[in-house]
Amino acid sequence: MNHPTPDTPAQDAQALAQQLANDVAAAMWSRDHATQALGMAIAAIAPGSATLTMPVRQDMLNGHGICHGGFMFTLADSAFAYACNSHNRNTVASACAIDFLAPARLGDVLEAEAVERSRSGRTGVYDITVKVRGGKTVALFRGKSYRIDGEVIAGLAAARTV
Repeated sequence: MNHPTPDTPAQDAQALAQQLANDVAAAMWSRDHATQALGMAIAAIAPGSATLTMPVRQDMLNGHGICHGGFMFTLADSAFAYACNSHNRNTVASACAIDFLAPARLGDVLEAEAVERSRSGRTGVYDITVKVRGGKTVALFRGKSYRIDGEVIAGLAAARTV
């Protein structure tokens, strides 16, 4: 890892946390066949947050000709996973819920932005907003996380942020 040389200790800690989030996302992505198979891409990653995109394809449409809610849920869940694992602590979902607000259509590109609201001990709460790129919000997702043993990238405990 090549880390930048910041001017202050706070900038140094922020730069290290960002590099860790980038490295964790790359490691997760290399093993995340489900997310890749659905055509998702990581648009942004930072400590405690992630934005993933996914184009709505023909094979994602339901009987009403709109994006099946399960695909929107999966996009939101993937953004949640990248956000809550960005600190390099193995973290899984303990609960989640979604509200569908509007349909997504063939050709839309969906963006799911996950934001960490709380992280304490082994638990966390994350809000994920799913939008049509440049447009309306189509779903709101809340995920609750639980930290399990281990790290996404083993051996980086010294670089971990609290």
